[in-house]
Amino acid sequence: MTAPATRLTPAQDAALHRLRTTARAAHGAALDRLARQGVTPDAAEALIAALRGHARVTLNFHPDRLLADGRTTVAAGIAADGRYRGQYETGLSNGSRTAHPGGLRDGWEHTLFGGAYADAGAAERPKYGALDVMRHPDGAAPRFGSCHVRLRPEATARATFCFGDSHVGPADVGTADALHSVLAALLEDARASGQSLGVRGADPVAEIGALTGPRPARGPGRSLDFYVEAQVHGEVDLAVDAEALVLDPSFRGTEAGELLGGLGLPVEWHTGFVLGPEVSDEELAAFRGPGLVPLAARVRESFGAGGLIDAACVGRAAASAVTEPGAWSAYGSPEEVLQYVKQVWHCLVRFGRSGGDGGPAARS
Repeated sequence: MTAPATRLTPAQDAALHRLRTTARAAHGAALDRLARQGVTPDAAEALIAALRGHARVTLNFHPDRLLADGRTTVAAGIAADGRYRGQYETGLSNGSRTAHPGGLRDGWEHTLFGGAYADAGAAERPKYGALDVMRHPDGAAPRFGSCHVRLRPEATARATFCFGDSHVGPADVGTADALHSVLAALLEDARASGQSLGVRGADPVAEIGALTGPRPARGPGRSLDFYVEAQVHGEVDLAVDAEALVLDPSFRGTEAGELLGGLGLPVEWHTGFVLGPEVSDEELAAFRGPGLVPLAARVRESFGAGGLIDAACVGRAAASAVTEPGAWSAYGSPEEVLQYVKQVWHCLVRFGRSGGDGGPAARS
């Protein structure tokens, strides 16, 4: 089924035009860069066609986080009208919590989109996700959430892209019909680093070529820091735009899981992550700093089952930090506590056991 075209506002059209124009201006230089990676112009067009037609944008999110009112969960907000909302509307972010006029996110968007959203309302702003090249079951950017929406290919046409995170002011940007610079950056990074989108030894050309085939059976990607960021412009109506909801198994039988399962959309379950005591405090401290360790112990003791941390456990801790801030004052300010809770999730992705791969050993 082909989804009907989404009508964009002038601000959204301007944002798309800005990045398309920027990408087309860099087209010749991008072809030169691709040639240095052994990719001919014809091969580049074939790779971009595969990305445009077969790579999906995924929107990772935590379904049990509380919205700005301190009562409503993300899942309940989605279930209310079937819309996926961005951080300007929800007041939430699993990255920088600065999505408000004059905030850092506002400044990054102003630079990236040439001021297209300067006078836009919260609902007009883009929704952030990533381009799912590797097709791992945890989505293209699990850093930002335990579950994800996998969008239909029609949504790709109204998305913009950059290699890496937009907060660093990326030079390589594009749209679905002008992805040459982003592709060049992806290939250059793979050659320089020996990894592609967080997976050591992966060949991005082979992965893109395989997009035309069936989805592979593979373990989670655990990609916390490596992704092709996508900014989806226009409303995301799940009944129209979602191909599937992919949920963490810790939400089976929970209110969040039931709410999302009741939307009438295809639901898939990935293999999840479980963090046990076999991961030492020293490993956690080396990964996200020593300040995290006592809070992670509190999360495990107060919200875990059998000494184990999973996504739903982290969500219960996050809700408690919002509704009972005094109970967490020993660990810092409310903002610091929420930052630590977010980092517990990062540790869960990095070190947690998964039914899909047995552990993180093959990941960067």
